[in-house]
Amino acid sequence: MNTTKETLVSAFALFSLFFGAGNLLLPPLLGYNAGEDWLWVTLGFMITAVLIPLLGILAHARLQGTMFDFGKKVSPTFSTIYCIIVYLISMTIPSPRTASATHEIAIHPNFGTSPLLTSSVYFALVLLFVLNRSKILSFIGKFLTPLIVIMLLGVIGIGLFSSDGVMNPSTFEAPVVSGLLEGYQTFDAIGAVVVGAVVIISLNLRGHHSFEAKKDILRKSGFIAGLGLLLIYAGLISVGSFFGTDIEVDQTLSGDMQRANLLHGISITSLGAFGNKVLSILIALACFTTAVGIVTGTADYFKGLFKESQKAYVITGILACCIGVLIGQLDFHSIVIIAIPALMFIYPITIILILLNVVPEKYASPMVFKTVVVTTMIFSIPDFLGSIGLGELTSGLQPYIPFSKFSLGWVLPAFIVFVLSNTLPKGSTVKH
Repeated sequence: MNTTKETLVSAFALFSLFFGAGNLLLPPLLGYNAGEDWLWVTLGFMITAVLIPLLGILAHARLQGTMFDFGKKVSPTFSTIYCIIVYLISMTIPSPRTASATHEIAIHPNFGTSPLLTSSVYFALVLLFVLNRSKILSFIGKFLTPLIVIMLLGVIGIGLFSSDGVMNPSTFEAPVVSGLLEGYQTFDAIGAVVVGAVVIISLNLRGHHSFEAKKDILRKSGFIAGLGLLLIYAGLISVGSFFGTDIEVDQTLSGDMQRANLLHGISITSLGAFGNKVLSILIALACFTTAVGIVTGTADYFKGLFKESQKAYVITGILACCIGVLIGQLDFHSIVIIAIPALMFIYPITIILILLNVVPEKYASPMVFKTVVVTTMIFSIPDFLGSIGLGELTSGLQPYIPFSKFSLGWVLPAFIVFVLSNTLPKGSTVKH
């Protein structure tokens, strides 16, 4: 396969591995609630749901290893613990969430099946793909992604032309921050460090062994996938805002039901009765490809942990799918609620590791890694405690930590420590 074709296939595969349940359900309601401020909300959403994930892929292009390489400058022990935590989170939250969303929106309304049956069949198919590892990139990139993109563009394009374009007043006090925090729920930053490694291994299996060639393919495919995500997210957010007066969303419902009902309403309004079928297929495909990427990435990591043992790969894949079946029976809203505390702690660390791995190496010595990551961890604790109902323990500190009321108290301290660590005398830094 020539380089251009390989780049496009990789880009399509990356887009599809990123674009799952949250990516489809979150933006329309975000736009609906943002109303006239949808552009500002889009800007915030793009930072955590497009820019940071893109930087994660660029970091993979530089490192060309596994997720372990992202944190090894802090310490091998830290990196191992970080990887295990991320993969455990991936197996227990975003992966089962894709099955839950598929059941609630695509399967149950049409077939009335139980969550157990849906999640069992769903993860049996995921496991089938995972066990046929070498064909994943090609099949997803060549066949599934084009179908997903065409359907998405259809819903967005027809939706924009069929709406009245009258928007509600914004419900957000700080639209940019609201969009930024909602981007956390896509899991795209974590997805970048997980699926980037999947693409690297897939390229290796397809005969690409040149470091520079893989670096070029990853960079170009990352930019193409990032551009695709940007256009789709902006489209979904704008459609949600433009349907502000066309569709009434019951604010007493749980967040997930509001998201599902709004997206269902947009599809029906723009595409008629056919819209329900389109939405069902779209949800199922988008969720499925993401689950495949998560389980494959997890299995790849534990395979490497056990000296490239294929047995470890298979056992991990089976275990991840079994966990998916069990947790996938929960409703989507419950899984989102469970995710929030984990995100409030691990997401800032992931963002910092991505950023430190893309800045020039002279600004990212092991000492810089250690001090910035530790600072981020410390200043993420108040947000984590707040997410589990223990915010009063650190409420007295909030007035003294900039941006803490927006759950971004770690940002300024991490930046200050990064600058200070790089202005210390050269003799005090750890040389490579």
